[in-house]
Amino acid sequence: MTNTVIILAAGKGTRMNSRLPKVLQPLAGQSLLSHVLGTVRQLGQQVSLGTPIVVYGHGGKEVQASCAGQPLEWVEQAEQKGTGHAVQMVLPVLPQDGVSLILSGDVPLMGVGTLQRLMDAASSGMAMLSVRLENPTGYGRIVRDAAGQIQRIVEQKDASDAEKQISEINPGVYCVANALLHRLLPRLSNNNAQGEYYLTDIIGMAVAEGIVIGSASPDHEFEIEGVNDKAQLAQLERRWQRHQVDQLLKQGVTVIDPARLDIRGRVTVGKDVLLDVNVILEGECQLGDGVEIGAGSILRNVQLGAGTQVKPYTLMEDVRIGQNAEIGPFARLRPDTVLADETRIGNFVEVKKSTLGTGSKVNHLAYIGDAVIGSQVNVGAGTITCNYDGANKHQTTIEDQAFIGSNSSLVAPIHIGAGATVGAGSVVTKNVPEHQLAIARGQQRNTANFTRPVKNK
Repeated sequence: MTNTVIILAAGKGTRMNSRLPKVLQPLAGQSLLSHVLGTVRQLGQQVSLGTPIVVYGHGGKEVQASCAGQPLEWVEQAEQKGTGHAVQMVLPVLPQDGVSLILSGDVPLMGVGTLQRLMDAASSGMAMLSVRLENPTGYGRIVRDAAGQIQRIVEQKDASDAEKQISEINPGVYCVANALLHRLLPRLSNNNAQGEYYLTDIIGMAVAEGIVIGSASPDHEFEIEGVNDKAQLAQLERRWQRHQVDQLLKQGVTVIDPARLDIRGRVTVGKDVLLDVNVILEGECQLGDGVEIGAGSILRNVQLGAGTQVKPYTLMEDVRIGQNAEIGPFARLRPDTVLADETRIGNFVEVKKSTLGTGSKVNHLAYIGDAVIGSQVNVGAGTITCNYDGANKHQTTIEDQAFIGSNSSLVAPIHIGAGATVGAGSVVTKNVPEHQLAIARGQQRNTANFTRPVKNK
């Protein structure tokens, strides 16, 4: 038996006033569609799913390009004639057996647990999500009979005054047996206020055949929230951020101001982690026990060992750092940087594709690129590794306990031996053997009776 996921992603999103298709609008660092696909991938680890089917329309090339490399089946809805019409387009490629989860590409935060319960509720062949809202305006209402069984869905524009008083709404997420979709979808009519083919009409059709419609409720109300304009997008962003912060608070993280922390990925934490204001965590971030992140820092795909401190306004991307290190303030660590325990990267230092051994320090105003630096090395202020010759990158190697004087330029490829010293202001172009001193600078000359130039009157 094949279970399928159908994602409706053909809408233009006119109210967004954006050149981007609606499903590509960003939420927490990812497109709306990416959030849905991520949930589907997680669900696929729990239940058997076939290749997801994405129904595309407006901005189709952009939507497909955004998902390049992902195993997806694409179905075009050239004309947007409603949700029922969108799923009709899938019928030629839809298996006859199994069930289909029908999701919306602009409802991004559906939880895996919610979808699992929805699938469990579809034992009779059809189930839908159901939520009661204090203000149900704009949503289709779920009409039940005296016994509490779902009878049909009525859209807001087609609802009577009495039906508009119903607080139970249809979020538009379904689980339906594929055999039912093949049988019922061709019978849809567009005889309604919108002149569209409503997918919701299959509910009434199934009830007429004696099918009991199951229902399930989401864990969180924000799971069913769709996005139609920038105001809704911003509101959902805040709700999602607050939810993620609340999860960290439950794990014992100290968040100085929950309203000023943005999480745009997945964060795992140890004990006694502290996050100051205006921190942004992107991608996969692992923060060990006692890690402290200073104000205004941006971390993407980082792993920080226990006790490491990140001072304010530090940027990191694709970095691994050991225990009890100290980074920043105003430092930038670029991809493929690996720092061992008790290392120190100071203010206005940039490190790229380099490793530093235990206890090594680069404290001030330096650039370290394509370098392998051993343990207990001191790199003085203003030092740069000259790693680029205009065409190719070259490596600098500095062995244990070397000392690099301030304002030195190390022209790669170059090797500085263990315990060697480079005098301040040197431009080093040759290897320096172990425990030797290298001085490579012009000889000082003092000129007597020197007169400074003056400005012309």
